[in-house]
This record gives sequence, C-alpha cells and structure tokens, in this order.
Amino acid sequence: MLKTLTTLAALAAAACVAAPVAAQQNFKVAYIDPLSGPFASVGELMLNHLQFAVDDINSHGGVLKGTKLQLLQFDGKLSAQDSVNALQAAIDQGAKVVFTGGSGSSVVAALVDAASKHNERNPERAIIIVNHSSIDPDLTGKRCNFWHFQIEANTAMKMKALANYIKKQPDIKNIYLLNQDYAHGRQWSKYGQELVGLARPDIHFVGQDLHAIGRVKDFAPYLAKMKVAGTDSVITGNWGPDMTLLLKAAGDAGVNYRYFNHSAGSVPGTVLAVSQSHPGQLTWVAEWHPGEAGVPRVDALAKAYKARMKQEFLAPRIDMAPRIIVAAANKAQSLEPLQIARAMEDLSYDSVVGPVRMRVEDHQLLLPQVVNTIAPVDGKTVKTGWEGTNYGFRTDAVYTGNELAQGTECKMTRP
Repeated sequence: MLKTLTTLAALAAAACVAAPVAAQQNFKVAYIDPLSGPFASVGELMLNHLQFAVDDINSHGGVLKGTKLQLLQFDGKLSAQDSVNALQAAIDQGAKVVFTGGSGSSVVAALVDAASKHNERNPERAIIIVNHSSIDPDLTGKRCNFWHFQIEANTAMKMKALANYIKKQPDIKNIYLLNQDYAHGRQWSKYGQELVGLARPDIHFVGQDLHAIGRVKDFAPYLAKMKVAGTDSVITGNWGPDMTLLLKAAGDAGVNYRYFNHSAGSVPGTVLAVSQSHPGQLTWVAEWHPGEAGVPRVDALAKAYKARMKQEFLAPRIDMAPRIIVAAANKAQSLEPLQIARAMEDLSYDSVVGPVRMRVEDHQLLLPQVVNTIAPVDGKTVKTGWEGTNYGFRTDAVYTGNELAQGTECKMTRP
C-alpha cells in the first residue's frame, strides 16, 4: 500500500512539473514578406495586421484552449531565393504555418514549391503556406498545391467584379493597359482584356506596356503614350511605389484618367497620392469598404486596431488569415499541419466581412468583393477621410464570393 501511495505521489509531482512546460509550448507561425527596400512599408503594414490578429487570438485563449500563437518574422526582400532561405529558417525554428503574399506570385510559387518538397521529405515537420495577397489564378489553378491556401480573391475574381462595374459605365471607351512585368502584372493585363472585353465588346484597348517592378522613377513617358493613344481609362495592376509614382506623374502632367486596380486603396500612400495630384478616379476592389460605417464587427475591429497599432486598418483578409488557421486547428483538434490542412478544406468561417468558404477543389477562399473609388469626402457617399486627407472611399458595387467564383484547372494531389 505504501509503495502504491509513493508511486501515486511521484506521478502527481511529475504532472505538476510537466504541466507548466506544456502550457508554455507555443504554436509557431511565420511571416515572410519584404521588410526592407522600396516595398518595406507594404510589408510592415501586412505584418502589423497579422501581429494584431495573433495578439487578439492569444488574449482570447489562443488555439485548442490554451496554446499561444508565436509569430516569427522574416524579411523576404522581395526575392524568391531570400524568401526560400527564410522558409528554411522558419522551419528550423519550428514554424508550422507561413503567411506570405506581399512579395508577388513568383515568390509565393517558390515558397509553395519549396514547402511541398520539404513536406514530402519531412512529413513530421510539414508546413502550410497561407497566401494573403498574391492573386495569380495559377496558384489555385494549374499550379495548385495541397499545402497552399489562398485567402485573397484571385485576379480573375477581382477583374470580374471590375468588369461587371465597367459594363455600366458607358463613358469608358478607350483603355490602356499598364502593368508591372511579372506574373501578376501580365495576368492583370490578360484578364483585363478578356473579361472587360467580354462585358463591353465596344471598348477599345488602345495600348499596352509592361515595366520592371519597383524600378521606374518617372512614369511621364508612359503617360505621354497614353495621351497620344486617346486613353480615357487605365487598367493597371501596379501597387506600392509603382502606383503612387504613376499617380504623381499623372498629376504633374495634368491628365485625368480613370484607373482600375486590384488593391491600391489598401496600400499606404495611395489615398494621399490621389489627394495631392488629383489625377482622376482610382477604382479598386477589396473584401470591404475602408471606413464603412454601419458594419459593427468591422467597425469594432478597425477601431481596436487603430487604437493599438496607431495606423488605419486596411486588410480584413490578413487579419482573417491566422483566425482561419485557428478555426481549422480547433475543428481538427490538432496542431499538426496535415490535420489542419485537411480541416481547412471546405471550411466555412463567419468573418467580420461576412461568411467565407475555403473551396475544397483548389483552396481558393470565396469572399465578398467591394468595388471602391477613392473620392473626396462629401458626407453622403464618402464620410471618412484617410491618411490625413479629405479623400476616402466610395462604394460602387458589392459582389459575393459565389457570384465571382469561376472554374479552376486545379488537379489537387493530396497526401
């Protein structure tokens, strides 16, 4: 009897020692995107959205009722090779999930390929790639991968929303295509011609240019070509400095075009550039209308974010990314990447912008898209100024994820 009591006491003591150790174990996730160079401000904005969401998740108990998330940070330097090196460092430090997308589709594709090869060789240390911003349809099409999940609407979905809007704008007649010379820029140009051309067969595409990403300092020569071509509107996938410099050059040249873009309003400096240069109308598409009043969950989240991070809340989808991972882990009752990935498939999630669903066949999230135009505050259609200006966002149209969903070439191979 004494031996039994001694054994039980020893086990109880061991449990008391082990419990704090288990409670201290974190679920590590990593961020890989540019934190230096010309697109550092974009990378920092995305990182802040993720950090806020991770902190909020932890303040509400973390994942699986007690495990805290730990966010590791890596500078991808807008380079595929540097990002892949960062991926290996993240794996070595125990990360189970990588959030990325702000470096473009070529970087995301390299990360997905590297992660897939690693997972095949090391299934016990598998890692998931969650893409919050790179929207090349090939990533969920012919290059789809079980370990990759896309949280943002892809290029085809966004362009379909813009095409539906342009269909009802008879004053748009002559469109110029100006895009960055990489996979996404070429896709934005391609889908612009196809989907807008389908919606408005009477529209003329009067010119097209591709330019090196992040290297053009003066867009005046491109604007001169647009003027000669009789342009009234521009379809451009430019983002970051490539967008703001284009707007500045347009203001300096005194030309007033309409611009159609995928995410310009959620990138720092764009609203300020529009307000300073008055270059025309910049219309873009996103999962919400920034500054929109009357949507309690978004309003509360945006106010809490601004109070803590001292900057505007711009990207609900990025905030949503770790929350969906937590929802999948809780659904699977597991912190193992394979089980989380399987639980993510066909996962429905009640997000702050409304219900969303991860499509099982290609891992494309179906989420709403709002067509916005940056315009002066008028107290009616635009009520809130941004970036210290009297310019904000006007909602022009709203589409559900199901309305914009399209077919996929994906042929998913699963473990």
